[in-house]
Amino acid sequence: MGHGGNNVVPNVHFRKVNGMQAGRKNRVMMRTWLDQAGRKKRRSNNRKAKAAKLFPRPAAGLLRPVVHPPTQRYNMKLRLGRGFTLDELKEAKIPRKVAKTIGIAVDHRRRNRCAESLQTNVERLKLYMSKLLLFPKKSGTKSVKKGDTPRSELKNVAQNTLREIIPVPKPSTEVEARAITADEKEKSAYKTLKKARTNKHFLGAKMKKEKAAAAKDA
Repeated sequence: MGHGGNNVVPNVHFRKVNGMQAGRKNRVMMRTWLDQAGRKKRRSNNRKAKAAKLFPRPAAGLLRPVVHPPTQRYNMKLRLGRGFTLDELKEAKIPRKVAKTIGIAVDHRRRNRCAESLQTNVERLKLYMSKLLLFPKKSGTKSVKKGDTPRSELKNVAQNTLREIIPVPKPSTEVEARAITADEKEKSAYKTLKKARTNKHFLGAKMKKEKAAAAKDA
């Protein structure tokens, strides 16, 4: 949409850049961050207070599974999911009702789409169970139940303050350089794709021809 009237063509130079203005207006558009150190200390104190409140349980809360994010853009990465599937708990031999009482998150809606993800999270559960220490609910000897850790092992127990309880593995995507083999030199990606497209294109005609031949022989 053009400008009305016979005016000068707009050619405005915006030079109000921080550090380039004159006099007292020089830093008028700069935003200070003087409370950065104070906020850092407050966040640290909040984390410590939360950890002390949850002691001796892990500061991160519940144990979460390792999952692949959705969409093609992120599915090669790994992150923490909502909870373990019922199949993963069954494979690790952990009752679903007991899982919530010992700090394991459960998600009954999630499904295992492949054996690899199932096995990865089963190993994660087994590692967690091998390091788990169960405190008796009360101080008396009668309150000790089957599966509780002996009191001799519960002295001077350090709290788990890691963000993920068990760190998320970081798979390496680097491929080691190697020489191209003779088979790879002979093969042609273009010819392979072209052959696949041709086979798909003529699949219907081929099946029709085979069906007619079978009917003729019969």
